[in-house]
Amino acid sequence: MKATPNLDKRRPLEAIGVYAVLSVIAFIMLVPFLWMLSTSFKEPQDIFTYPPELIPSTFRFQNYADVFQLIPFHRFYFNSVYIAFVVVVGTVFFASLAGYAFAKIPFKGRNLVFLILLSAMMIPHEVTAIPMFLFMRELNWIDTHLPIILLPIFGAGGVFGIFVMRQFFITVPTELEEAAMIDGCNRFRIYAQIMLPIAKPGLATLTIFTFVTVWNDFFDPLIFINSRELMTLPLGLSLFTDEVGTSWHYLMSATVMATVPLLIVFFMAQRRFIEGVAMTGLKE
Repeated sequence: MKATPNLDKRRPLEAIGVYAVLSVIAFIMLVPFLWMLSTSFKEPQDIFTYPPELIPSTFRFQNYADVFQLIPFHRFYFNSVYIAFVVVVGTVFFASLAGYAFAKIPFKGRNLVFLILLSAMMIPHEVTAIPMFLFMRELNWIDTHLPIILLPIFGAGGVFGIFVMRQFFITVPTELEEAAMIDGCNRFRIYAQIMLPIAKPGLATLTIFTFVTVWNDFFDPLIFINSRELMTLPLGLSLFTDEVGTSWHYLMSATVMATVPLLIVFFMAQRRFIEGVAMTGLKE
């Protein structure tokens, strides 16, 4: 009984220490973003001044307008937005269907098939790049958006989505399904009307992971896209670097605008995302 006051005094001190460490780590992680935002408003000659200026002496808002004049930035933006939207919708739909099947529908060889799917995630993407390029060339899909839409949905990204959704559906009590079946629901109705509403945290987690991966993807568009009007944002940002050097003020301005959708998607799904990360993988 006498030790309780000491524990009560120790807990606030431990909490203060934890928050202090987390604050330092958060600040270190924010520094590159603050430098990016600061550089986007600077004159070219002020970028590498010493000592560095976090707050520019003069704000050059023209950098943002110049980005649209130098490259078709709006076109790259549109390409990335619609590709990310289609991939997210496709991945969430097919991964949730497959995840529900692997978690709740008993069939012969279910675990073996699931392990084979997971093994696909162990193969580096670079190993399959050339075979996939040759395959897409045979389909006449080179220099189209079809490869960079279909490969994330049905490739390793889709397998990751199946894993996330399966792990989430496993945590749903089987009694809910049994009660729905007694009421006359079929499997698809159970999936659509019962499982999906319950799986909102898992869906939010998968949405954020998929959107960030597709939005930042540079490798696949570099392989499959040749035409400038079909480029996505990562490829478009590379246009500010050439043999002479890098136009850092334009590159940072474009990067700031390219980061905005990531922040919007994350903050919209933040609460569900944290809940989904906490619940995914709790039950095997």
